[in-house]
Amino acid sequence: MADAIHQAFLLLITGDADLWRIVGVSLRVSLSALLMATPPAVLLGFFLATTRFSGRRVAVITLQSFLSFPTVVVGLVLYLALTRSGPLGNLNMLFTQDAMILGQAIIAFPVLAAATLAAVQGADRIVRETALSLGATRSAAILTTLFEVRFALMAGLFNGFGRVISEVGCAMMVGGNIAGLTRSIPTAISLETAKGEFAQGIALGFVLIVLALGVNAALNFFQGEGGMK
Repeated sequence: MADAIHQAFLLLITGDADLWRIVGVSLRVSLSALLMATPPAVLLGFFLATTRFSGRRVAVITLQSFLSFPTVVVGLVLYLALTRSGPLGNLNMLFTQDAMILGQAIIAFPVLAAATLAAVQGADRIVRETALSLGATRSAAILTTLFEVRFALMAGLFNGFGRVISEVGCAMMVGGNIAGLTRSIPTAISLETAKGEFAQGIALGFVLIVLALGVNAALNFFQGEGGMK
């Protein structure tokens, strides 16, 4: 095991091309998924927080239930939809990064929407009402409210990133773990561990730890900066 750890650090220090290609795939897929999921998720969260309608409670409970939805089931449903005989088979997305992005966007969506819902519900309604009374458009009032809860939204965004960057079930099913194309950090770790090749798995695990620490450090920094103003 000590030899595997030594080899892992050698891979990191020497800039092993295969290892950093895997890291690049993970970052591209996860960040693209967040970019896709964030706007509709924030709008849904804001709508549920500010609008009263029949069935709202059921909608909120359903949204919160999806927070713990198994990612492998998301992958299964998406696989069945994207396979050649499925309703979206003509898109030829299966075993591509686009399929992984779509899957991770679906996984991140409830995390972002629930974070927005909680943040806006906890915000002072006077902010939005004051903006509207001063002649602001509905869109401007929404943006004003979201700006007031920006640190809570940022926390939700970082939580969403943490959920998708380490996700393996959906990525494996719709991405196929293809070397150089859809092999991500968690799928590579799973593969290398199963093969008994621990060096690359340990190196990639270290990268995940650094990413997690970096995300939390960034969140604490921005929240701290906000608290000082």
